[in-house]
Amino acid sequence: MQINNIRRFQAISIYLLSISILLLILIEITLSLTPPIARDALIHHLAIPKLWLMNGSFYEIKWADFSYYPMNIDLLYLIPLYLNNDIIPNFIHMCFGIGTAYLIYNYLSNRFSRTAGLLGILIFLSTPIIVRMSTAAYVDLGLVFFTTASLFAFIRWRDNQYKGYKWFFLSAIAMGLALGTKYNALIAWFFMTFVFVFAYSKDTGKQWTAIKYGAIFFIISLMIFSPWLIKNMMLTGNPLYPLFKGFFNSSNNINYEESTISLVSGNSYMGIFKMREILYGENFWQTLLIPFRFFFQGQDSSDRYFDGVLNPILLIMIPFAFINNKFSFDKFLLLSFSFFFILMTFLLDQMRIRYILPAIPPLVILTILGITNVWQWAATKSNLLKNILRTGVLCIIILMIGKNIIYINHYFQNIQPLNYILGKESKDDFISRHDGSYAAINYINKNTSEKAKIRLVMLAGRGYYLNRSYVDDPSFGMNVIDGLVKNSKDDKLFQDYLNSLGCTHMLIRMDMFHQFLQNNYSPDTTNRLFQQMKNTMNTVYNSNGYSVMEIASFSSRN
Repeated sequence: MQINNIRRFQAISIYLLSISILLLILIEITLSLTPPIARDALIHHLAIPKLWLMNGSFYEIKWADFSYYPMNIDLLYLIPLYLNNDIIPNFIHMCFGIGTAYLIYNYLSNRFSRTAGLLGILIFLSTPIIVRMSTAAYVDLGLVFFTTASLFAFIRWRDNQYKGYKWFFLSAIAMGLALGTKYNALIAWFFMTFVFVFAYSKDTGKQWTAIKYGAIFFIISLMIFSPWLIKNMMLTGNPLYPLFKGFFNSSNNINYEESTISLVSGNSYMGIFKMREILYGENFWQTLLIPFRFFFQGQDSSDRYFDGVLNPILLIMIPFAFINNKFSFDKFLLLSFSFFFILMTFLLDQMRIRYILPAIPPLVILTILGITNVWQWAATKSNLLKNILRTGVLCIIILMIGKNIIYINHYFQNIQPLNYILGKESKDDFISRHDGSYAAINYINKNTSEKAKIRLVMLAGRGYYLNRSYVDDPSFGMNVIDGLVKNSKDDKLFQDYLNSLGCTHMLIRMDMFHQFLQNNYSPDTTNRLFQQMKNTMNTVYNSNGYSVMEIASFSSRN
């Protein structure tokens, strides 16, 4: 009778989990059927491939540091973009998330049960940041998939007592593909190289063989990664550009005695603790606890709160994964990987939750292990205590998944995809509702010459929807504003500077433009600039906080 009850409970659990996963994927598909509106898709992941297509081939985009990043996933986006479809990239990125969920399921179902595997899928795919990434043409889920595949392939190789080379090579190849997806994989690469050496040496006692395998893993991954390194080396002299500019570019004009220099960016910065104190009033301990705060305080579109949302269950249940010694190596490896990845991301001054995403699949597995351990441990107790413990576990699961559901509902209501999908809202109206600059961009596309060249000012490089050539710079226009101000004392100097920009129009976000002027220049200087702009530019569009200004030639004014 008891066995029948257990089987009935398992069958019901599998049914409910399967239905929940299918509904979740259906919601994500619905959200993905909309045009691109995510910030980095419009700045980078779709914008750069589109510029290549507009140019007819690959070319160096010197003003965009992010165009030098490895772009394995972005190359996949070239195909649908060539076919004038920018919705398929959403699904390409989603598939990497679903693929990662399958890797989690495969591990848990083989180690424990189908129910554990399905719960792992549900927790992973419903985690807010994963939902958000699954509906946008980014690359982070590609990175997650490849790093997770590398990690699990190594575990399979170890499970087989290091016999054969299939899983070894798969681990190295997956890591190479991860490196070619995003620089964050460098953290996982060095960690996994160390793991290969440490684990093989510990398990077999063969230190030199362990070093050999670690070196082979490193070299195979490097070879797969190398095309991007060679490209950057040829273009900039720095294979990891724009990283490590402080190391490769010794000619940096920074006063090293007065500034803290980031080896990664090569730029002067004040340090994470001082920066967050000035910007947000956070003390030393608040900043130090950021790796834990990621899981409790994350908010979308908030620089202070890490621009993303996680779920506390990914921390709460982890200690319970270690209440027994079963699969102790796996648990130690998964926890070490997650801890190392999150810590290094924090130390490298990367305060975005999506930058720690490769740590999430291991944390999901540890969470499931914690839930499973408590569930099984409760079976050894009296009926009353067993019911209390298991009820508590179910409540925690329901509460935390409920938190994810609340996020998904809010996110769905914010995007409002159904009117567009059902044809009740045009593409232009949908995009305009989410991107304030789109109306101005649409004006440029419809009312300027195909030979027009647009200078973006204070748009953060968000130029994907422009069907004209455009230029920005790493300062997002602040250097241009400074140049305009410095040359505004003389009519000819001002016009010469405008001509040197090589643009026919400027697209300016006016609120940030005025704020920058107010914060950095006197009213007299600002008024002089406005007068020069009035004399040399025609405002052909001004609405919704964005202006399009046509630049007049110097000869036409004289």
